[in-house]
Amino acid sequence: MSAADGLRLHARDYSGPAGSGHLPIVCLPGLTRNARDFHQSATLFSNGSMAPAIEPRRVICLDYRGRGESDRDRNADNYSLTVETDDVQAALAALDVPRAIFFGTSRGALIIHLLAATRPTMIAAAILNDAGPVIEGAGLAQIRGYLTRLPQPKDWEQAVDILKQAHGKAFPALGPGDWREMAEAIYVERKGKIVSDFDQAIVKQLNAIDFNTQLPTLWPQFDALAHVPVMTIRGENSQLLSQTTVTEMEKRHPGMETLVVAGQGHAPLPHSAAIPAAIAQFLARASL
Repeated sequence: MSAADGLRLHARDYSGPAGSGHLPIVCLPGLTRNARDFHQSATLFSNGSMAPAIEPRRVICLDYRGRGESDRDRNADNYSLTVETDDVQAALAALDVPRAIFFGTSRGALIIHLLAATRPTMIAAAILNDAGPVIEGAGLAQIRGYLTRLPQPKDWEQAVDILKQAHGKAFPALGPGDWREMAEAIYVERKGKIVSDFDQAIVKQLNAIDFNTQLPTLWPQFDALAHVPVMTIRGENSQLLSQTTVTEMEKRHPGMETLVVAGQGHAPLPHSAAIPAAIAQFLARASL
C-alpha cells in the first residue's frame, strides 16, 4: 500500500477468525520502533489465546515511513507527526478499516491524539502506552541521548547487552527473554550486520529540538477523546509521561482507566506484565 505521496508503507495484518464482528485493533509503535514490537500481543488478541479471554479479532500493526519494512523517505522533513498521521489514515483506508480500537506506544499515542482531533469517528477506543498530552523534555532528551550514542552491535548477544546498558536501570523487571525480544524488535540483520531498523535521519530530526523551550502540549487533542473509552499505561520509571500529567488526564476524562507497570520505564513492553490482561478487561467493560 502507499502513502499519499506514493511512498510504500508496510503493515502486519493478523486477520483473526473469518467473519468476526469485533472491531480491529490498530497498533502504532514508537518513534524509531516498528510493527514487531506488537507481535506477541497481536498474536494473543487475534487468536484469543489468553486469560482472561478476549474475543479474537483482527489486529493491524503499522510500520511508519522510514521504519521496519516501509520505504525510507528522501525528505527527512516528512518524518513528522502530521505526515505520519496522514500515512496511518492512508494505510487504514487501503486495508478497509474505517473504525478501530487504537493502541499506541509513545509516538503512536501522540498520533492517536492527532487522529482524535482530525478524524474522531475512526476511534472507537484509545490505549495510550506511556505518552499523553504533555511530553517531558527530560524524557525526550534521554531518548535523543541514547539514540545518538548506541553503537552498532557485532552480534545478537552484544545487541542485548547494549540495550541492557542503555535501559537496564529503568527496566529492572525484564528478564533475559524480554531483552532478547526487545533486541529482535529494534534491530534487524542485513547483509550480515546487525543494524537499527529505522532511518537514521529520524535522529537528526530530534537533534533540531531546543529543550530550553517548552514543548507544545496536546490538551485540546486529548480532550477530543472525551467521547470514547481511554486507557493509559505508564511505566513506573517513565521520564516521558509524568504522574502529574496522568492525574490531569484523569480529571479531564473521568472514565479513563490507568495502569502503572512496575519495574518498567519508557515505554512498557506491550505484551509484558499485566498489560494484555488489562487491555482485555478494558475492552470487555467497554463492550468492544
